[in-house]
Amino acid sequence: MPDELTELTFEKLQSAVSGSAAAFRCRNKLQPAGGEGDKVFPPTYAGAVYAVEKRRIPKRPEPVPCVLLDSVQSQANRMEEALQKAVESGDLAIPLIQVDFSEDSSKLLDPVGKITSLQVPHRLADAILRDSEVEENDGGQTKPVPFRYSKIGKGINTASLRNATTIFRLCPTALLFGMWDSTGPKGGLGAKFERAMVSEVVGINASSGVKTLSRIDPIITNTEDIPLYQSKEEGQIWTLDETKAKKVNGASQKLGKGNKKGKVSNANLGNVLPSIHESGGFTIEYAEQLMTLSLIALRRLSFPVNGTESNEATNQAGRAVLAALGLCAATLAFESGMGLRSRCLLWPVKAPKWELLDKPDQEPQRFSLDRSSARRLVQDAYAASKAAGLDWMEEPLTLKPSDDLVQLVRKSQELAVKEEAGA
Repeated sequence: MPDELTELTFEKLQSAVSGSAAAFRCRNKLQPAGGEGDKVFPPTYAGAVYAVEKRRIPKRPEPVPCVLLDSVQSQANRMEEALQKAVESGDLAIPLIQVDFSEDSSKLLDPVGKITSLQVPHRLADAILRDSEVEENDGGQTKPVPFRYSKIGKGINTASLRNATTIFRLCPTALLFGMWDSTGPKGGLGAKFERAMVSEVVGINASSGVKTLSRIDPIITNTEDIPLYQSKEEGQIWTLDETKAKKVNGASQKLGKGNKKGKVSNANLGNVLPSIHESGGFTIEYAEQLMTLSLIALRRLSFPVNGTESNEATNQAGRAVLAALGLCAATLAFESGMGLRSRCLLWPVKAPKWELLDKPDQEPQRFSLDRSSARRLVQDAYAASKAAGLDWMEEPLTLKPSDDLVQLVRKSQELAVKEEAGA
């Protein structure tokens, strides 16, 4: 094994993509920011449960209890968020489609601003893009056209592994993190691309704990037999005066829900008695982030240009761009910090290193990669791709939300306000 890490240059990346290497791999060992033994809180899933399972760990004779700290989907979103910030700061130039709600701000309770293809959940196939419009010239006149029926959007309908050019030009991250165009014009037969970039964070040798709740109110200490009512006065949540309470079918409405109606604690007032609850986080031996960039998945993609059959030089150039973009996204996300959520801040034990899985009978080549080197990889790879005839959209494509989409957002916001008020 090499004693020192070497910088991952574009030439080395290009050689890996065009050769027989299977993947780039990075395994980062992490500890809670508070130090070994500090508690971390994983994400909860339906039913307020954690994703706990046993996994086989190298050099351990038996499976070890582990807990998922950040899922593959969440990690992809963090990488896209890092790319979005790099684009906004001018550090990186990649294709971006944005839906601009600015002109409709007066119709919404809470202004939305701009939503981009790096922020929507289903990337280029997302319904927010599908239900928006783009201005097109038709016989000298400009008119709004539904995005998926526009000249530029129709190319998505014919996308496939053998013809990924439109996806590359509009939203290359869809080829990295995966996409299924299941709600487009072709339904379930729409374009489908597997994830080439996969990452997750797992807590190793995890032991579940408990959490405690308590609160001392400095002025309201005894709340027994003090009923509170929902106030009918604007700007007032509760009232002690039943004559000022909201009425439903003639009955005064107590504050809260179910059998907890009328309690002072529903107004976030009074003491909270000390209590112990399950689902109180975990202590772990360590955490590990496991990232792989599949070069095999990228080699399945072809990029025909100008209506002609694809050629291998163009294909290799496009694949190199995607590989560089994946490595850059992972590097930017990692360097932005591993603050996954409240009480789950992780710190790397060592600087990350990338390994190239090439020859089965040889030790993997090991590379270093930082923010500036990763950005340079993308720039060099795209310059080579553009020279080979495969370019992408270099200016943001701005869509306008349809009237129906704006109305739907408005109704959703109204319901959210009602639910918040009820809570």
